[in-house]
Amino acid sequence: MRRLSGGRFTLTGTRTILTTGVGWLLIPRRNGTLLRVSVCRWMVLGRWLRLPLDGAGTLAAETDDELWRVWQINEGDADSSAGFVDANVSSRVFVLVWGDSPVEVTWESPREMIVAYEPGSRRKRTAALKMWREDDNTEYATLYLPDEVWKFHRKTSVLDIHMPGVDLLKWRPRELALEPNPQPNPMGEVPVVELQNRPRLDGTCRSEIDGVAATQDAINLLWAYLFTTADFASFPQRVVMGQSPPKVPVLNSDGEVIGEKVVPLEKFMQDRIVWLTGQNASIGEWKAAALNQFTDIVEVQVGHLAAQTRTPQHYLVGKMANLSAEALVAAESGLVQKVREQQLFYGPRIREVFRLIALAKNDPAKAEAVAAGQVVWKDAESRSEQQMADKIIKLRQAGFPFKWLIEEYGVSPTEVGRIMEMKKAELEEASRADIAAMMGDPTGVPDDE
Repeated sequence: MRRLSGGRFTLTGTRTILTTGVGWLLIPRRNGTLLRVSVCRWMVLGRWLRLPLDGAGTLAAETDDELWRVWQINEGDADSSAGFVDANVSSRVFVLVWGDSPVEVTWESPREMIVAYEPGSRRKRTAALKMWREDDNTEYATLYLPDEVWKFHRKTSVLDIHMPGVDLLKWRPRELALEPNPQPNPMGEVPVVELQNRPRLDGTCRSEIDGVAATQDAINLLWAYLFTTADFASFPQRVVMGQSPPKVPVLNSDGEVIGEKVVPLEKFMQDRIVWLTGQNASIGEWKAAALNQFTDIVEVQVGHLAAQTRTPQHYLVGKMANLSAEALVAAESGLVQKVREQQLFYGPRIREVFRLIALAKNDPAKAEAVAAGQVVWKDAESRSEQQMADKIIKLRQAGFPFKWLIEEYGVSPTEVGRIMEMKKAELEEASRADIAAMMGDPTGVPDDE
């Protein structure tokens, strides 16, 4: 049986979290607003902010300008950032490479994409399916095979959308004026790459918030209890004892007393005064509820969650008191290691994306070189400008090449080329000045002929 991997199509038994937030439990209040404690959100963002891509290399370890140009044209920086967030939350994300002039690279949601693999393999793709629905209640599907691509559509009703057992005979080929259906796949491979978060050898993967969702729910529950208690018991409560409710006489049209009625308590609240007539009347008081019993537990739970996910606690709590630079580095070491692990798993899949780009450009030699190349990531560790400058100076003194140093500094591949041209012009200018000085012209400006 083929192993299928996708979002709502998952057939491997894995749990995929597909929520409208990032692990938030939404609790309605009386006024219609929502309470949420987005701890899991910062768990995901803490990793996402350290996962920008910086280039793709070939066997020669040189960043390929043409592949990077295709990446930039397709807004790969922004789309990959959104894709990494989806992978952290939903456990997987997909990248589709198609076309040759121009090559289109799109990041696809696990809600709409599925990939089939050969039995016993986690890498050899046999088919991919993208399925989505438009506002006119029409569902569309595109089936990607190694040799051809099929496109279908069907009309649906509200009752049978995404329901199992829907009549498959409703699907019809989707005829397009300028494209045959099916159309050949010139790449000869399934042009969809799956990026899995925390993959395992059995082909399953896990969301970053899957294991801590229960803790997040408990935090939200305690937070809701805190606000409920704040509404009713956050101030001292007073009670009148030994006194019946105040009453006033009820008069008829002739001014005669015909009865009594209780004075509404709202009147005393507005007037801020009450008159007690009972001989044994007294006023008692209940102390205000201690709300810190909720916040203390929430803080402990947040600490447990930070330890489980290797998220620096100051990301979640927001308390920083007299922390040295070394203490901050130590606090973020777990997060840095976690990001490097994700770079390790995402790297081969990103490399496969660039290989498909080369195939789409009809360059099999480059595709083969990229397959054994490397993906260049930005440094997962956060350093100050002073620390980075000190590091670069010491590495330069140790003999590291200038180009490697500017790459290590975190400059984009486009800027690397620009800086190298500027450095080359600077050296040439310095050489001309040295030659002119040797020839007796300290200005370095040649005489007019």
